[in-house]
Amino acid sequence: MIDTHTLALGRAAAAALLGVDALYRPESCDGDGLVVLNMDTEGRIEPDRFDGYEAARVRFLELRREAAALPEPDRRRYYDQLCHSTLAFIRWRTEGLPFQAQLADFLHVPARPASDRELDALRDDMNGLLGTMGYGGGLAARCRAWEDRNRVDPSAVAPLLEELLDEAWMRTEDRVVAIPAPRSDGMRVAAVSAVPYNARCDYLRRTIELNTDPVLTRPALKHLAAHEGCPGHYVQFKLRETMARADGATDDVLLSVVNTASSSVFEGIADAGMEAAGWMESDDDRLQAMMNRYRAGIGTVAAWRLHADGRPEAEVTDWLRAHSLVGGDGWVENRMRFIAAPSRAVLIWSYWWGEPSVAPAWARVGNRAGFVPFLYGRMHSTDTVGMFGPA
Repeated sequence: MIDTHTLALGRAAAAALLGVDALYRPESCDGDGLVVLNMDTEGRIEPDRFDGYEAARVRFLELRREAAALPEPDRRRYYDQLCHSTLAFIRWRTEGLPFQAQLADFLHVPARPASDRELDALRDDMNGLLGTMGYGGGLAARCRAWEDRNRVDPSAVAPLLEELLDEAWMRTEDRVVAIPAPRSDGMRVAAVSAVPYNARCDYLRRTIELNTDPVLTRPALKHLAAHEGCPGHYVQFKLRETMARADGATDDVLLSVVNTASSSVFEGIADAGMEAAGWMESDDDRLQAMMNRYRAGIGTVAAWRLHADGRPEAEVTDWLRAHSLVGGDGWVENRMRFIAAPSRAVLIWSYWWGEPSVAPAWARVGNRAGFVPFLYGRMHSTDTVGMFGPA
């Protein structure tokens, strides 16, 4: 049962976030906005109407003071960080904010890229696994041979992903949670091209927009089925929507917000989906998981070089291509579109920090039935996702 003060603050926070979003969209020409998804199709939330960013700043200072009095430690921490993130976002729009400060103050993660040591360790692990799988040569040659062996013909990509979404649904119901919807409510696939993402969950249209420009393999599509579908983004949104309408969650769970305290855990739940659903079945799956982690890491390095170090975009593109290992030019080009956008660049860190914050929480809990509402029915930061259990 959620405390009434927490319910009230969650509704107030949602109204204030929508108010900031309404300021941001027209002045930035960012069509996706700060609130990239609003599931409040019934009009539960009345957005705040601010006459400018200063009024929004005052409101979030008020909300931050109110959050300090909430009874639950994880809710006090989360709403304090949400307000901190939004106040930093307002500073970015009104005064400017260095890239390093955006990382620290939007996402609440260390303001640094993945280190050479971390990336070298991932390369060593991938190289060793590929060797045990029988691939010869250096790491790049082994990765190319693995990709060639697992590559899916472009004409078969969408049908295969549809099949994998069905399996992901069944595994999620068996091992994670009963999905409060019929299978017909689930996601379907639409192929897209020349977009700045690998895949995107358009929940309101129940569509996964799949970028067919990169080279796609079966293990990669399996990961996407878990990440974008079940038990990832589709299940996140479905459970949030269902719980909010039953007053079992605060109204801010109806919003998906970027550049904020919840960004890393949002992606972490999706990236931990394969493990949560018990779907890590083969060395190919394990290699794909390592590759996902590695590519998130090199994405942070590329974004840092571009925005913190001020390196030319062409130079950064060449660096990313030289280190990408798989995916071809299609992956490099969509990743550069992602990190080149000032409004989205820091979000690559949410993939780097997300899964390591969520996977250990899944691993340590014995009571999954209790943990699922905590994880999916509350907004979380990297600090609060591990706070399940007695205070």
